[in-house]
Amino acid sequence: MAALETPEHVARTRTVTAEAVLANRVDLRGYPHRLLSVVSHRGIGGDQVTQALAAAEVPESFGWELVTVSEFASSRLVHAVLRRR
Repeated sequence: MAALETPEHVARTRTVTAEAVLANRVDLRGYPHRLLSVVSHRGIGGDQVTQALAAAEVPESFGWELVTVSEFASSRLVHAVLRRR
């Protein structure tokens, strides 16, 4: 993920880091797609699932809902897939 997650980058990759969401460094209001993957690389206290779920809760008040969470052991990434209601 790029250090600065621009709206164009997020729209093109359909992915945003949990870190960016939790730090309020990304604006999803102009995101043009219905589905979005929030990716956790490191996690809170080393727990990527906790970080992904915490980040997935942030956009809920803006009309997004969690669809699923997947952990990929081979890449050590956790994806929280969100859908715009």
